[in-house]
Amino acid sequence: MLTALAARGEPLRSNLSGDALVFSSKLLYVDPRRAYILIEASANEAANEALLARPRASFRAMSGNAHVEFATAEPQRVEHAGRAMIRLRFPDVMAIKQRRAHERMRIQPSVALQFLADADGVMSFDGSVVDISAGGIGFMQYAPNITLEPGTILKGCRIDVPGRAAVTVDIEVRYSYPLTLPDGRQALRSGCRFVNTSPEIKLLLATFFKR
Repeated sequence: MLTALAARGEPLRSNLSGDALVFSSKLLYVDPRRAYILIEASANEAANEALLARPRASFRAMSGNAHVEFATAEPQRVEHAGRAMIRLRFPDVMAIKQRRAHERMRIQPSVALQFLADADGVMSFDGSVVDISAGGIGFMQYAPNITLEPGTILKGCRIDVPGRAAVTVDIEVRYSYPLTLPDGRQALRSGCRFVNTSPEIKLLLATFFKR
């Protein structure tokens, strides 16, 4: 997938400085044997400096109908073939989101499923479920200090359902991207798959899809 992104010259983006700054570039060279990649330096020098100041970063790109996101570390300036580039370690996490395998239902505002993520983990946070399917959920969260890389497991997530008992499930983050809402607020939109589909989750799904 990385080689395909480089060959096609697909735009590569990373949100930095609390999503206030966007690093835009292209993936130029992939060396899995020596475990590094080269990306083009951004035309925005402030974005270059912000990226170089971080120990690791997440990048996203589109390849055909697939949304690709990967995380890598140790950015450093290099020059290759007379061009300014940034070298990073070979990605240690990658997620590829293809067209959905399951029908997904958008949650109507009147339903308002609230979501407590990672209740059994080291840092819990609140969010709002925006869609749901037999395979997983999509949610929005607004905490500026939370970043969710692909592959992250959120344990004991609680979905609060109006008029009935809460449902608990473990989920795996497949992708995340920042959004600016119409009122100007910043949010992170994430798509996740169910790790364990409990009877309670199956009952919740049956209730929604029966509608």
